[in-house]
Amino acid sequence: MVNRNLMQQMQNRLAKIQEELANETVEATAGGGVVKAVATGQQKLVSIEIDPSAVDPDDVEMLQDLVVVAVNDALAKAQELAGRRLSAVTGGMKIPGLF
Repeated sequence: MVNRNLMQQMQNRLAKIQEELANETVEATAGGGVVKAVATGQQKLVSIEIDPSAVDPDDVEMLQDLVVVAVNDALAKAQELAGRRLSAVTGGMKIPGLF
């Protein structure tokens, strides 16, 4: 009975953290800030901002690379944020499917 109660409390805390992560955002930039990517704590990309100065029709590859760098960095930060929040509940245990 005690274990079941404990598991239910843990599930409730995990659900609350997942909900909070959906509302928290992290951002990352590339190219000195000309490209900015924003993602939620659930690793969903929500926006990309590109400074017009980064748009060079003769060098599209550079802009593409900057977008990839910014997005990957934002997603890594989101994963780190989720890991920190969830480890408080899981005690550092890696539970498949959580993050």
